[in-house]
Order: sequence, then C-alpha cells, then structure tokens
Amino acid sequence: MPVKVLIADSQFLITESLKFLLQSEGGFKVEKVVTEKSELIKELKTENISLLIVDHSLIDIGGISELKEIKNSFPDLKVLVITNCVTGAELHELNSAGITNIILKTACREELFEALDAAIKGKKYYSNELLDLLFEVSERRNPGDETGQLTISEIEIVRLISEGLTTKEIASRKFISFHTVISHRKNIFRKLGVSNISELIMYAIKAGWINMIEYHI
Repeated sequence: MPVKVLIADSQFLITESLKFLLQSEGGFKVEKVVTEKSELIKELKTENISLLIVDHSLIDIGGISELKEIKNSFPDLKVLVITNCVTGAELHELNSAGITNIILKTACREELFEALDAAIKGKKYYSNELLDLLFEVSERRNPGDETGQLTISEIEIVRLISEGLTTKEIASRKFISFHTVISHRKNIFRKLGVSNISELIMYAIKAGWINMIEYHI
C-alpha cells in the first residue's frame, strides 16, 4: 500500500516538484496539495493521510503551537516540515513540540527521501545545517526565556510594520492570509513584551532589525 501524502505549501514550483518526485519514486500517493489551514484540516479528517509535508510559514497556521495542536489531533500522522529558512529559536520550538523531521527546501533528492523514510518510521531527521544549529541553540538557550526570540518571518514582519505597511499589505507581500499576519503580530508583541507599534519600533531599532535613519525618513 502506498503512503498517502498531503502537501501543505503555497509555492507552486515546490509543490509540483514534490509531487513529481514522490510519484516517480513509487510507494507514495499524493492525495492533494493544500494552501490553507481549513483545507488541511478537512483532508486530514476525511482522508486517511499517513504523512503531512508542510511549510507552516506559508499557509495560515498560527505558528508552531497551532501546528503542534494539529499533530496532536491526529496522533498517527507523521509530519515532515520543509522550509526555506529557520532560526535557532524556531527550530528549538519545533523540536520541543515533537516535530522532529525538518529539512531545507534546498535539500537534494537523496536527503528528501532519507527524511521521508525517517518520518514514516517515526525517527528524527534534520538537514545537516539544521542539526548544527539545533546543537548550538541547545547549548546556549536559557529554558523558558522566549523574550526576543523571533523567527526570521516575524522579524521580516516587524520590518514591514516599520515601513508603515498595513496588515492587508503585509499579507499580500508575504503571500499569507490576513489572519496569519494578525497571529504573527500577537506573537511578536507577546514575545517582545511590547504593547504598541511605537514600543515595537524602538525595540527593533535597539535590536538592529531596522535602521533608525531609514525609519525616520
């Protein structure tokens, strides 16, 4: 019986490449490609999906905690996260959430299928670059301290906010939903302990995420 796969990603070239590779390899059946959380949940409820391949940053999932909830709701589901980039803090959060199969989208064919095999067998798998990053974070991280630990995507949203973009404009720029941007903003404010845009901008300037001269211009 082929492994039934659900792909959740909004990048067309990535999803088409994955479909081609999986179908040409044999042993896999791609049931559907989804780009929204509602579609993802519907497919998981109605189809006996064995493996979810997902880039959670490109669909309207409200962060890693929500991805964890989805995984917990379907305990037999295996999850492989594919990503363009990831910070040490985000990688640690994924690992803590029990999501331990993560590769970069730059992975070669061999690495992809090694990761798929590990995920199906319930084993951990990380791209080598991510494994090094995970070890580095584990050595220096202070457990329980999330202050300032923003993901690359969140820092990018902070920069867009500083440029004066609206929530709708940010969603359009990043190819994500309006509600995903709202969720990111809430997480950013919580992590940084700020309560308004002015405080957020000042924090970002001090952290070096944005240039003070450019901001005032």
